[in-house]
Amino acid sequence: MTKADIVNEIAKQTGMEKVAVQKMVECMMDSVKGALASNKNVYLRGFGSFIVKKRAKKTARNISKNTTIVIPEHFIPAFKPAKVFMNKVKNNVKK
Repeated sequence: MTKADIVNEIAKQTGMEKVAVQKMVECMMDSVKGALASNKNVYLRGFGSFIVKKRAKKTARNISKNTTIVIPEHFIPAFKPAKVFMNKVKNNVKK
């Protein structure tokens, strides 16, 4: 499902214009991105949490040059689904 599909689905269910729905979806995504960039987590009850994870400093190898490199500590965005959401997906997806 793409962002356009999401906009179409919301517009169909609410009866709103696609342009207005697209602006709301864009604003929601910008809000989530801004919060994560500010090191704040976003919690959506019943859906999940967008969180900032800290990756520790580690040593890696460049195999082609046979050298070691140090990857510094950094932060990455992550999504943790809510238990209700996970259970619904587990029970409804065909195996």
